[in-house]
Amino acid sequence: MDINKDKTWDDLLIKLQKRFGSDINLKGVLYLIGVQELNKGLKKFSKEDKVSIFHLAICKLLSNYGYYVFDYVDEDGWPHWKETKALKNLTEKQQESLMKEAIIEYLN
Repeated sequence: MDINKDKTWDDLLIKLQKRFGSDINLKGVLYLIGVQELNKGLKKFSKEDKVSIFHLAICKLLSNYGYYVFDYVDEDGWPHWKETKALKNLTEKQQESLMKEAIIEYLN
């Protein structure tokens, strides 16, 4: 990410920390987005559900970049996505940068 995006990311984290009253990082932001996209409200989720919530957020965010396409909602109300481009072709640093960029776009 460039310097302007780094500053925008830092400003976004500060805003979210003030709103939620605790430190928040990339995983925390992904969790919030996943819960919002699941649209079941805040509740206790199992560890397996939390993993699915992170995946949901990633799919939603990266669908704008052509990595995923929405497929269907199952009988329990969980959205499912199909991968259209492999993220593994990006380095970990590139993936993190892309996620931050997608989050900034999603929240603005």
